Amino acid sequence: MDILIESTKKFEKDLSKLSQAEREKVINKINDCADLFLTHKAGVYRKLHRLRLSLPSLANGYESSLYMLKVSQKLRVILTVDEDPIFGQIIFTLFRAIQHQDLDKAYKSVAESLYQDFLHQDQETVKVS
Repeated sequence: MDILIESTKKFEKDLSKLSQAEREKVINKINDCADLFLTHKAGVYRKLHRLRLSLPSLANGYESSLYMLKVSQKLRVILTVDEDPIFGQIIFTLFRAIQHQDLDKAYKSVAESLYQDFLHQDQETVKVS
């Protein structure tokens, strides 16, 4: 399997605001997880923390696939990990690199953006009933 690391514009903007040392920590931590994934997937998932949405439940029982990776005492990365057996790849998508105190706000923003179709569908179901 191939490992693909994708980043969003917001992640790149967050990264550009960090010091050189902080950028290196973020990049090294992500690369370590990606390198380890093929040989010790369970170990990588132990490093990732699934954050619970403070949004309404997703439609049809779906769960959020957003994770938080602790880089240091102060830094966190919000990402997804998607295993695609059809194309033989693992995709790490990096959404934000933020300070710990900004985690909840950034996470909610990313989740709302990603899941707005599901949330909208759920609201429509409630209105129809």
